[in-house]
Amino acid sequence: MSKGPILIDLEDQPQAEGPDNAPPVPDLAQPSGAAMTRAVTLAARAPGGSGLAKWIWALGLSLLGAVVSVAAWDFVMGLIARVPLLGYGVAVLTVSFLLVLLIAAVRELAAFGRLSRLDKLHRAGSEARADQDLGKARKVVAQIGALYRGRAELDWARARFDERKDEQFDADALLDLAEAEYLAPLDQAAMREIEAAARQVATVTAIVPLALADVFAALTANLRMIRRVAEIYGGRAGTLGSWRLARAVMTHLVATGAVAVGDDLISSIAGGGVLSKLSRRFGEGVVNGALTARVGVAAMEVCRPLPFVRAQRPSVTGLVKRALTGLFGKEDRKED
Repeated sequence: MSKGPILIDLEDQPQAEGPDNAPPVPDLAQPSGAAMTRAVTLAARAPGGSGLAKWIWALGLSLLGAVVSVAAWDFVMGLIARVPLLGYGVAVLTVSFLLVLLIAAVRELAAFGRLSRLDKLHRAGSEARADQDLGKARKVVAQIGALYRGRAELDWARARFDERKDEQFDADALLDLAEAEYLAPLDQAAMREIEAAARQVATVTAIVPLALADVFAALTANLRMIRRVAEIYGGRAGTLGSWRLARAVMTHLVATGAVAVGDDLISSIAGGGVLSKLSRRFGEGVVNGALTARVGVAAMEVCRPLPFVRAQRPSVTGLVKRALTGLFGKEDRKED
């Protein structure tokens, strides 16, 4: 009988599970831009349903308006009969409220008209280029000049255009000149708005840990950005006009699949790759900022009175780099 230790050879036996041979932990911190994806989907969602549902809403609101109107009339008339002075005061307040509503409705209609004017100019410019029609091109640039008349920041551009417009003898050259002189400074202002919105969305996503707070911040920042871009190009939109414009932009992004993380965002995500390894929130901030920039570029294309031809379409990656310089790191500061 052996008195020493007994050694058992385990070469043919499976190794016991331990920290040294455990499988690697999967990387779950890959940013996906969930906040911007939800915000775009919410904004792009159609407000109505089927035709029957729209009729139900329309008739229901009409009936409610009639009931409220009759009740208000009976209330004011009864109050005048009981306390004339107080009744007339309430009547004045009611009429004032209706006048304010009428003014708001007129402003909304004017806002829709301005947005429609930009859309018509965009289509007319594209048709003039396609047909190589110098007469149509001259009408388009004349309408653009009328649109931006009174804009002090475009006085110098207007003077340069007026000096050189008679030297252009084909539609492409005339439209290129209008794009270079009138729209170049407006493009720069629109890109600054996009960079500010991308910076705001990225910061809120990275810092605020509350659920749905990043979605709300992304939605409000993008709506504000789209409205500012429209104002820069001469399409000052009201409340309803802003929602309609935003829904048009978001619907286009959802339909084309541009809201997903694409090839033009690879370098932006790579720039925030180290931070995304340290904190998933920072990585999400970079991606949400990039998707905000993509929405801004789409808003420029929708609101611009001429399509991008001579001027190059803004790069989403370039916008994100300028927007996030110094926010998450200093690696891009040398590029400025």
